[in-house]
Amino acid sequence: MEMVEVGGGATNVHHGVTLTIPKDDTQDDQDTPPSPATFTLQFSQKLLAELLATYFLVFAGCGVVTVNIDKKDLIGQPGIAVVWGAVVMVLVYTVGHISGAHINPAVTIAFASCKKFPWKEVPGYIVAQILASTLASGTLRLIFSGTHDHFVGNVPIGSDLRSFVMEIIITFLLMFVITSVATDNRATGELAGLAIGATVLLNAMFAGPISGASMNPARSIGPALVWNQYKGLWVYVLGPMVGAIGGAWAYNTIRFTDKPLSEITKGAFRKRSRR
Repeated sequence: MEMVEVGGGATNVHHGVTLTIPKDDTQDDQDTPPSPATFTLQFSQKLLAELLATYFLVFAGCGVVTVNIDKKDLIGQPGIAVVWGAVVMVLVYTVGHISGAHINPAVTIAFASCKKFPWKEVPGYIVAQILASTLASGTLRLIFSGTHDHFVGNVPIGSDLRSFVMEIIITFLLMFVITSVATDNRATGELAGLAIGATVLLNAMFAGPISGASMNPARSIGPALVWNQYKGLWVYVLGPMVGAIGGAWAYNTIRFTDKPLSEITKGAFRKRSRR
């Protein structure tokens, strides 16, 4: 007998169903090796979804930063925060059911670290996210050329340490929320996009003037590559990674059960009935 695991859905949570399939002894296992994840149609669709979603995330988010600089602070910090939060919310609802809408290498690595995402798919996701950010940044530089060309990457305001600590804290909060609404069946999944987008908005409102509120290594790496400016880039790569892993593990530590809400309420109802 051969055990084959079949995944259930293209979300952040990969529920599995184990099927027992009789093995054909007449067929040599070496004749039909399993296809690598990078060559399956489903995985290619996930990568394309991450590529498109991250592209529009950076295009919209960094685009509003460019317009704000070009128009002499016409939009302001609240407007920039609203755009970042809104575009994240829209993308979660748009591709969340396809790729999980990670749009962030720190999120991908954090999910993998607590076994909510397969490690074998991590490199593909990260490459797609960074490529998309670079393409979006390049598009913005082509559109806003000449005197309208402004660097829209992240640079620490003040000391690197202060920005590093801020990035850890705000990404911790973001990943704490994401892990709750995306992986816990007891949470209201329909509000995932709203909760995540609101968290990004809040973080950008108060942390933007301090560290730039990146929370996303791809968002910082793309502009750095296009404008060839790498000052303090390590802050926006390492900080979100540490914060995201901490946020994911923190929520999984307080999660006392993996049972769905329907099963918990059903058990509670039975106890009341016996009384």
